[in-house]
Amino acid sequence: MAKNPKHILVIRLSAMGDVAMTVPVLRVFSQTYPDIKLTVASRPHFKPFFEGIPNLDFLEADVYGEHKNLGLIKLAKKAKANGVEVVADLHNVIRSKIITKYLIFKWIKSVKIDKGRAEKKALVNAKGKSISQLKTTHQRYADVFEKLGFPLDLSQFVAPPKKQLTPKLNGLIGVEQKKLIGIAPFAAHDGKMYPLSLMTEVIQELDETNKYRIFLFGGGKKEIEQLKKLENPFANVTNVAGKLNFEEELALISNLDLMLSMDSGNGHLAAMYGIPVITLWGVTHPYAGFVPFGQPESNQLLADRKKFPLIPTSIYGNKFPKGYEDAIKTIAPQTVVIKIVEVLE
Repeated sequence: MAKNPKHILVIRLSAMGDVAMTVPVLRVFSQTYPDIKLTVASRPHFKPFFEGIPNLDFLEADVYGEHKNLGLIKLAKKAKANGVEVVADLHNVIRSKIITKYLIFKWIKSVKIDKGRAEKKALVNAKGKSISQLKTTHQRYADVFEKLGFPLDLSQFVAPPKKQLTPKLNGLIGVEQKKLIGIAPFAAHDGKMYPLSLMTEVIQELDETNKYRIFLFGGGKKEIEQLKKLENPFANVTNVAGKLNFEEELALISNLDLMLSMDSGNGHLAAMYGIPVITLWGVTHPYAGFVPFGQPESNQLLADRKKFPLIPTSIYGNKFPKGYEDAIKTIAPQTVVIKIVEVLE
């Protein structure tokens, strides 16, 4: 490993939520070690996440095109040509291993993330027994840098300034002084998604106060159609899915007063900007280490583990026994509303 390295390659190729989780860690790194250069290798779509971080360059990884399969060697060669001295592999999958193996061959050492697979397996296999908090993913990222000789204190995170709103976004927000709430009701798997019928009750109660401006986030044709129906009955609710480009969405998220999300990427996007995030947990559990950055335990609303003792049924929510897709229904809409009002007021 290079002695006193001045340039670190950071690899985190996907997925969106995981890449977003690196951002607070890299902000702390930049604050703590302003003389050390970072180059982040990730998918082009995620480049806006890293804007405004001093001394950070972005290396576009076109993993479905130019850098597909052994095309990753080309990416590794580019990183070497840019002068990287060591590698922080925050992904630890086949793609990142191809890059690191090539660089190790060129005498550039790497440290990879310990994902804690055995601990997570034990958490899933607890089967109703007592469970305890595992190390957070953010801390696992920080541990990689510590092994490279750069310890981090994540409590020193300073949120970036809100992004400037465009006239288009100002038009969506309106002139009335209302608290801005983002709601991202979808998740990758059914067991992690709050039923839209219950979310409608949450939205109705918030809308009736006339105190809040609510924005609905999602993506994909089916989700957009569902969000349009969710939006229609309410005066203070706007569906932004399909209406904004990615950078506009990030700008809006950075100006929210609160984000309500499932165990999904949108919560991590909001947390990047220091926005309070309330997360609804179905068949997954915050103890696995995927709570959005800096969010207190009190902001985690959990399904009833007494009624559904096998929670967490998997780390990512993709596996659960029959009937467990209903676990998240044990979080009452009134509970969600009370928590939102508590955090905002």
